[in-house]
Amino acid sequence: MKLLLKPWLALAIWTVLVMGSLGWNLYQAQATRAELSLKTARSFFDQVVLTRRWNARHGGVYVRVTDETQPNPYLKIPERDIRVSDDVMLTAVNPAYMTRQLAEIAAQTNGVQFHITSLDPIRPENHPESWERLALRRFEQGATEIGHFIQNGEREAYRYMAPLITEKPCLDCHADQGYELGDVRGGISVTLPEVPALPWLSLTLSHLLIGLAGGGLILLSTRLLHQAHDRLRQQAVFDTLTSIPNRRYFIENLVEEFRRGRRQRSPLSLIICDIDNFKSYNDTFGHLAGDRCLRAVAQALQDGLKRGGDFCARYGGEEFVVVLPDTPLANAVKVAEDMREAIAGLGMRHPGANEGIVTISMGVATDDPSNPDHEALIRQADEALYRAKQLGRDRVEAHHPDRLAEVDAAAESLAAATHAGLGIQSGDPE
Repeated sequence: MKLLLKPWLALAIWTVLVMGSLGWNLYQAQATRAELSLKTARSFFDQVVLTRRWNARHGGVYVRVTDETQPNPYLKIPERDIRVSDDVMLTAVNPAYMTRQLAEIAAQTNGVQFHITSLDPIRPENHPESWERLALRRFEQGATEIGHFIQNGEREAYRYMAPLITEKPCLDCHADQGYELGDVRGGISVTLPEVPALPWLSLTLSHLLIGLAGGGLILLSTRLLHQAHDRLRQQAVFDTLTSIPNRRYFIENLVEEFRRGRRQRSPLSLIICDIDNFKSYNDTFGHLAGDRCLRAVAQALQDGLKRGGDFCARYGGEEFVVVLPDTPLANAVKVAEDMREAIAGLGMRHPGANEGIVTISMGVATDDPSNPDHEALIRQADEALYRAKQLGRDRVEAHHPDRLAEVDAAAESLAAATHAGLGIQSGDPE
């Protein structure tokens, strides 16, 4: 096994290097994408601010009143509206009104969304959203801009916001709100509806190909060796008929669990099982049916295991064993009862059995500190199985050292009483 570990160590190191490269490239791609999105959104913001500044320096501009451009009810200035002729009326458009119209045009053209907002808006529609309100608070604390990605349906979008700083032309309309030069008067948010996707798929595939190529070179020299090793191990420790571990596997692992249980002072339980009247079943239905019966019983035992450390194996013929590490006797008996009921629940017809179906008898034992080795545990479970057979089969019997001592003492007392009743003296021939 030591020889087999070195290629896997090299493969692990190679995998770590490839994954590290993938992570670094994804990080760089994400950083580049974030920078590009930030610069794009900032460019839109700057263009809007320049347009607003041009408007403000001219004290607003007059445009023709149309269905799309109606007089601004929130603009309180003299001569807001000017009648040029019977058919033409002009209305003043201030920077805020211009920003809203630019936002409408942008949304229809490329989907980019602008929103002018403030913590103290004159127009109710300019009331900030929750994230905009948090951004405005941060601007008052000194932040210069905020940008982050958001999920927009199945795609990612980018939200950006920067403050509007009060300039001298702004005071013509906003001085009565208490603003002074340099104050954060509000902000404009820019939402890019779609940003370049992170090229994670192409990066992942390219690194995967690199990883596979390198891994293939590493594994090529040991591939056949591993396959041969696995085949030999499969043949050595698994029963070909039932596809569960065989007796060799059972003995090797029982010894390990026995030693571990002694070190950790944890209970180790063993169940030995025997299919009742199996010879009669074979004689009645034939060996092919007997093989199917063995496979069904093995599967039922396998399904009855509760934990990853538990395992069952074929002990020989129609006998099976179940090893339950860190399991006291009472719990092991419960597991055995569940398995016995599961096998009876299969309902496999067996005319030679007492119940008319295939049943199983089980003997359970838990390692005792006085046991010299694992073989003593096997003998105790086997003795319990023998009692189960004697008491009528299709049952679970457990090895109880204390109870056995009581039974022996009771038997001696009964023998002594019988001898006394018959007048037999010690040493007299029976």
